[in-house]
Amino acid sequence: MQADTIILNARVLTMDPACPRAQAVAFANGILLAVGPDAEIMAHAGPQTRVIDAAGHTLMPGFFESHLHVGLGGAELSHLHIDGIVGREALAAALCAYSTHRPDAPILIAQGADYAILGRPMTRHDLDDIIADRPVALMSHDHHTVWANTAALRTAGLLHGADCAPGHEVVIGPDGLASGELREFEAFAAIMALGGETRLNLGIGTGEEPDPRPTDAEMASDSARIRDGLRHCAVHGITSMVTMDGNRYTLELLAGLRDAGDLTARVKVPFHMKPHMNMSALDRASAMTKEFDDDWLQSGFVKMFMDGVVDSGTAVMLRDYAGRIGHRGTPLFSQDRFDEIVREADRRGLQVAVHAIGDGAVHMVLDGCEAARDANGARDARHRIEHIELIDRADIPRLASLGVTASLQPPHPPGAMDFPLQPTLDVIGRDRWPDAYLCRTLRDAGARIAFASDWPVADVSVMRGIQAALTRPAYAGCADERLSLPEVLHAYTAGGAWAAHRDTLTGTLRTGLAADLVLLDANIEATPPEEIGRIVIALTICGGRVTHAGADWGDSPAA
Repeated sequence: MQADTIILNARVLTMDPACPRAQAVAFANGILLAVGPDAEIMAHAGPQTRVIDAAGHTLMPGFFESHLHVGLGGAELSHLHIDGIVGREALAAALCAYSTHRPDAPILIAQGADYAILGRPMTRHDLDDIIADRPVALMSHDHHTVWANTAALRTAGLLHGADCAPGHEVVIGPDGLASGELREFEAFAAIMALGGETRLNLGIGTGEEPDPRPTDAEMASDSARIRDGLRHCAVHGITSMVTMDGNRYTLELLAGLRDAGDLTARVKVPFHMKPHMNMSALDRASAMTKEFDDDWLQSGFVKMFMDGVVDSGTAVMLRDYAGRIGHRGTPLFSQDRFDEIVREADRRGLQVAVHAIGDGAVHMVLDGCEAARDANGARDARHRIEHIELIDRADIPRLASLGVTASLQPPHPPGAMDFPLQPTLDVIGRDRWPDAYLCRTLRDAGARIAFASDWPVADVSVMRGIQAALTRPAYAGCADERLSLPEVLHAYTAGGAWAAHRDTLTGTLRTGLAADLVLLDANIEATPPEEIGRIVIALTICGGRVTHAGADWGDSPAA
């Protein structure tokens, strides 16, 4: 069969154990025709075949981003980004400059605020001293805490507090009014709604659908934000993703992009199961799974949150937080309730993916997966735990024995990429450092590993993520948790595809699978680990279509 495109003279890393290396690939109609030596692949050339000389650079399966928030990330591209900013003077300069360029914005939203940005707990008064006459909100880098000024709290109806579900809190100050710190989604949902992004936040925030039905103009606006997010991901070589911020509405928007030819990645979207929901809500998950199931769009899994994050003290621990006697965080589900949900989801053939950061939350999730296996029998469920920032030593072998995937984020360990060592390590406590941010230990114990960024929590750049995985620090008295380059690349490709039940479609380069590829503008195996983050993506190809082209490799797809 004649190829549409041939890429030759490449260093091909296939991620296929049967044929791990090659020189060239040929594909047609979005499917790989052959992977092998240059001469063999050129036999598929015809008069209309486009031949690309890779110049000895690395060619791989397109990157599989196992955990991100494409809608939120797309929307946040237009927000103020204050990553790395420390101190009142620098914060004030950034906010005031942004305010000048956004005179009509209903709220000024900044992303990437460090918990120690002012060197002490931040309050609404701190933000009032910078801007008092307009609503202002700062989102923490982990997206689990917002700090708002008085104008924002008043406009959102939160100045006098609000009733929230356990684990979510509008913090009240000594004066009986909201301090400005809002912990977890339910607490700050009304603040974020001021920016007009309510619909894109519904899935992760409440698990519900827009009501009333959005207008055509509103849907077009939301689609544009998702499309922006997809294009941003394509620049970084991403051809498949598991987005964690969705609902059925998200799938409808993505289906519209697919039908218009604007879908530049394969996307998997969850049903969010929240603590307030009845078991019958899983009927919606099953319906989404049945309705959306093709090579480009899938649902098929249930997302839950068991806890929050370390820095705000909302991650659930088995032992007290350092210096906080009696404080261990509050789980969002009771063990009995969680077990019931996982058993039923598993019985329906649904995958379960659970945000669990503290070792107490991880233990509860593993108990739930074990309860499902005991009730329904063993199956190829590939249930997942998202993040696992701490884990009890006794629970480490349970990941492999239960077939639970460790969905990890190389940019997250303090000091690995953009997140500082403090205050996180102090919050964890030195005696728990050996149990924090494990990767090599989990893999050596037999756990399946999938890598991701959690964008926009962290930079979506896969190259920077690879560098972080290879160069992350070992904390004092702790083991080296770095993986080798082949292991890291596997976790960003075949490992992610396996974890998402997409391994028969993508994730490896072998005949008959999708033509999802990324060509790097370098030989990654010859690049020092500390320089990998600067490697440029030359070409991103999804389903045989170029979705991004670097400056020296042709034009990117039309906007």
